Formats: sequence, structure tokens, C-alpha cells
Amino acid sequence: MHIIRRRGWEIPEHLVTPEAIAMNRRSLIKGVGAAGLLLAGGRAAMANDPAPTDNLHPYARNAAYTVERELTPERITSRYNNFYEFGTTKNIWEEAQALKTRPWTIKVDGLVEQPFEIGIDDLITAMPREERIYRLRCVEAWGMTVPWSGFPMKAFLDRAKPLGSAKYIRIETFVDPRIAPGQRRIWYPWPYVEGLTIAEAANELAFLVTGIYGKPLPKQYGAPIRLALPWKYGFKSIKSIKRISFTQERPKSFWEVLQAAEYGFWANVNPEVAHPRWSQATEEVLGEGRRIPTQLFNGYGAYVADLYKGLEKERLWA
Repeated sequence: MHIIRRRGWEIPEHLVTPEAIAMNRRSLIKGVGAAGLLLAGGRAAMANDPAPTDNLHPYARNAAYTVERELTPERITSRYNNFYEFGTTKNIWEEAQALKTRPWTIKVDGLVEQPFEIGIDDLITAMPREERIYRLRCVEAWGMTVPWSGFPMKAFLDRAKPLGSAKYIRIETFVDPRIAPGQRRIWYPWPYVEGLTIAEAANELAFLVTGIYGKPLPKQYGAPIRLALPWKYGFKSIKSIKRISFTQERPKSFWEVLQAAEYGFWANVNPEVAHPRWSQATEEVLGEGRRIPTQLFNGYGAYVADLYKGLEKERLWA
């Protein structure tokens, strides 16, 4: 008999939560109610621009990355999204359809052997593609479980060839206020920027996402490519990536620039360290109407805790 022994962070597939339901209960109820009415038209509206790599989906699932929670339904996650470029509510999926995802190029520069630009479809074709089921924990104290499709960030690092002097990665999203109304709000420090260390980017859990639920990534999730860092709060998983720069200096993230007292560089999940305005001890599971205890590093400590040894004096938690 083949006995499967799950690691502490793994949760059952039937327990995964989608990215559309978590934050506002009233919005969630409305969204779920409206989902049935919008289903037919909504599928067409959420389609991405045609791409030559669309037919590569679904990617083969990597069974090493699963969880002991059910997947969050797509009807929930697709209608409950943080995407400040398109607005501050969770119900921005329609506005996000204005994003043009083809053609799309990513600029790679800074401390690399040779700076370059690459089209998203060329990048997807060149990478080792797979599906992984991850938990996602938002700093707003809700969580979900989703099946991301994409490739390990380590594979991207091998392609980028950073120099030994590179210590950090600075990642930024698109800037186009003509189609993104949130970017017309000048009090925000656009473009959205995130950062991580080279060691974090090389960790096996760091994942560049190009699809979800076995299909190309819809626009409201951050098409055509976003980041997934399951041990950190969700705002670190930047959407719609346009530039990746390698640097010696620690970059300041969008939220760190805006409100450093509440959002730091590391932003690792820790139930014992409260946000200045709410507890992080528990989280609401989107679509299930229940709260569960939050786990240190969102349950992925066995894979990432060693990254932070010797950094105990740093503010490792948001």
C-alpha cells in the first residue's frame, strides 16, 4: 500500500479558497448571488487577449505542492480581488478587463550578465510549467486556497543570470492611467513595486503565475504574469509584472512607501504579530463563513524559516 504522508503545511485539495470572496462579507454575499446571473456573460468578459500559449493549459499538477484545505471556488475568487490599479473595492473584475495583456513584454535589467526584454509568450514557452495548490493569506485577515499555474521563480533566475553582487529583486507592474483609473489617484506611489531578496526568490516556493484553475490567468488576478509567495501576506504577490530589476539596495515596496508603520519589506505571516489596526491570530476562509487559526509563515515554515536566521532584529512581519 502506498501511504501518503503530508507535511505540516499541506492541506486537502477540496479545501482551497478563491481570491474573490474574502474581505467584505456583504460584498461576498452580493458577489455570490450575482455570480449565477453573470456566469454566461462573465466568462466572455473575463477572457484574456488571445495568446499562442493559451493552449498549453492545463499544466500538469505538481503533487508536492498541495494543501489540506479545499480549493476556493472560482466563482468566489474571480469576483473578489485586490487590484488598486483599477479601484479600492474588491469588485473590480469588470474594470480590470480594460487591461491589454497582449502584446506584453517584461524588462529584465540591473545587475545581470545581460539586460534583456522578453515577450510573455516566449517566456512561458521557455519555462518548466506546472500547477501548484497554495494557500494565500491576505494582510486583511482572510485566506483562500487556489491552484496556480506557472513556473518556479528559480527557473527565471537561471534565465536572468544575476551577478553575484545582486542582493535584491525589485519588481514593478504596468503604468497606464488611461485604462487603470486607480493610477489617476496621484496620492498613490505608482507604479506598484515589490521586492524580495535573491535568496527568497530562489526558494522553491517562490512561483511566477500565468494561470489559475487550469486556464490562462484572467485579468483581475494580475494577468498575464504575477508572483505567488505563499508564506508572505498577499500584497507581496505583485500583479501584472512589467519589469524585474536586480540590485544591491533593498527596494521600498508600494505599501511601505505609502504607510511604513503598517507594511514592511518582509511581510511574513505571523499570527502573534498584530497589524496596528487588527489581530492576525485568525483568518476568515473565503466562501466558508468560518475563521481558523493563522499559522506562522502561513504554514510553510519548514520551507522558508531558514531564510530568516540571523535576521531576528529585522521587522520580519508586516
